[in-house]
Amino acid sequence: MIELKSNNIDSVLLRDAINLGNQIGNTSMQLFQHWSDKHVAVLAKLEWMQLSGSVKARAAYGIILGAIREGKLNKEIRLLDATSGNTGIAYAEICHQLGIQVTLCLPENASIERKRILENLGVEIIFTSPLEGTDGAQSVALELSFKYSDKYFYADQYKNPNNWKAHYDSTALEILKCVPEITHFVAGLGTTGTFIGTGRRLKDENANIHLVALHPDSALHGMEGWKHLDTAVVPGIYDASLADENAEVTTEEAYETLIQIYRQDGILLSPSSAANLTGAFKLAKNNSNYIVVTILPDNAAKYGEVIKKLGL
Repeated sequence: MIELKSNNIDSVLLRDAINLGNQIGNTSMQLFQHWSDKHVAVLAKLEWMQLSGSVKARAAYGIILGAIREGKLNKEIRLLDATSGNTGIAYAEICHQLGIQVTLCLPENASIERKRILENLGVEIIFTSPLEGTDGAQSVALELSFKYSDKYFYADQYKNPNNWKAHYDSTALEILKCVPEITHFVAGLGTTGTFIGTGRRLKDENANIHLVALHPDSALHGMEGWKHLDTAVVPGIYDASLADENAEVTTEEAYETLIQIYRQDGILLSPSSAANLTGAFKLAKNNSNYIVVTILPDNAAKYGEVIKKLGL
């Protein structure tokens, strides 16, 4: 029996939200044969194979479910957050099914595909400066949350612990179930929830698993959703001490991998997915007895302009 902690809790909404969890997670694992032999293996979770088409479904669902359970979110209160796209789409898909309204602060230079998806799902979009990225969008969202505190539940994905806990409770366990012999986990940093939650649980289950955090090589990079932490606002959920190793990936490397994987495997990845795979390939190269697992946050469905430029 679910304990109701607040008069604001809608028990029917909570029931529906719990049932919706069946559409989140349990994504497939892909072995990349060209980089795998009897000495090393590179595998990745295909995170677009769930509701909303990206890894962000996990964090968004965890944040929404937690807020409903705590009586902070219902059909009379709007969900508010800043996003570069995928988390916003996940919020929108989940809330659309639950009948919850959504307001998102989105950098004006977000892709046409992202804008169209959000608009079709009935999201109220507040466009923010393209020059300030998600940092600027966060500032606008925070200001709105203070000004209209009775109107919004500010999800605050960069500080909300339910972001990383979603991966602690699902992503890591799915990896261990599928690849119990994993030796290395590799993932890029954005909100950092995927790396922190997954890495923390993997370490708790097996302290010998080596965690590699991937960073863009500069502030001006092309990996959607990644943050250059030396020049950006560091997410509140980030724990710099968790990674055993930090490595850089360039946009050029990521795009080379994107093209390579399309030609060899017929999979069209997003730039951030290609960047994660680049990091995994670089780690596996010239090493033995490595079983490397990474995350492919999404495919190329929302990156028409990028794919067009690559001639794919």
